[in-house]
Amino acid sequence: MNGSLHQFCCAVQKNCHISDARHGTDYGLCTYLLKMREFYRWENGLDYNTSLTNESVGEWLTAREALWETLSEDEFVPLSIEGLEFDPFDVEPINSVLESFGLVYSAGYGLKNKPLFFLGHLERRENPGGVSVWVAGRELARDLMAPAAMTQGDHIYIRQESFRRLLWEKLDNWRWHRPDNALGRAFAYYDFEDDLEGALDQMVEKELETVMLHEKGEYLAGQTLGQPWNDLLIGLGHTPAELMARAVRDHWADCQVTLPALLKRQDAASIHFYIGGLSGMREVLYPGLKSVYEQWHESDDWALLGDCVNEGAAHWSSLAGRLLDFLKLPPGQAQEEIKQLVEINIL
Repeated sequence: MNGSLHQFCCAVQKNCHISDARHGTDYGLCTYLLKMREFYRWENGLDYNTSLTNESVGEWLTAREALWETLSEDEFVPLSIEGLEFDPFDVEPINSVLESFGLVYSAGYGLKNKPLFFLGHLERRENPGGVSVWVAGRELARDLMAPAAMTQGDHIYIRQESFRRLLWEKLDNWRWHRPDNALGRAFAYYDFEDDLEGALDQMVEKELETVMLHEKGEYLAGQTLGQPWNDLLIGLGHTPAELMARAVRDHWADCQVTLPALLKRQDAASIHFYIGGLSGMREVLYPGLKSVYEQWHESDDWALLGDCVNEGAAHWSSLAGRLLDFLKLPPGQAQEEIKQLVEINIL
């Protein structure tokens, strides 16, 4: 990497540190410690079989938190490349320069409006149906939160390395007790016992398609909801209502695009993986889907899942539209009204 690119990478990583300094306390203690261990593994280039000692991780964590204390009040730094300077959120012009170097950059906002940045090697770029898909490989800069995919306007960013690490974390956690659940059934399609790396590669390649389907669903939902939806999320702030609104949109995206595609090709492995990934607010709001999944698993009746997904598509799209009505209310009132409305519309 030449000097200019190295400085650019360092500037992106500094913005990642600033974002983490502002939002590191957003997580519960257990989630925070797990994320920090994973971040330590990534930053030090350690493979999945390397055992981590509490002493080494603890020393690194202490140093990282000390760094964050020095950055928590800092503003994000501009990014310079090829003699040009950019605001760190000017993603499109930055990528127009980086593409010739085989790199891809992304900046946006995630859960609780946390700024998210990453820089990685560009594996490929696709342009299916009005949306541009950028697939990143090895990452050069990232924050504590590393989502496998993000939709920003007409662009979808897929992060293979982050997704691979996410799969490994899920596998590692599942192995503690090996329950007979949806995630375990998904893992059973791959030879993780004798070929961990190869099995991870195979699962990443297959399930990235599921991730991409979800992002395409997000894109279509965004086309319908428009900027008012983003304004609504900003107004909801770090509240349960924000989590609920995001989960409603996620379910709409999946019932509109992801699940119909998996059902059409009767992709049992990916159905298991999808259900195994339901957690948090998404799981709370859609218990009926898990119930029907278990019936399908016992009966192999694909029509059961199809009927459930069709019902979900109508339900979640209608509910998302109704949530926009609360944009006119004061934030505090909107939060309470949304919470009540969603709670009586659990499916």
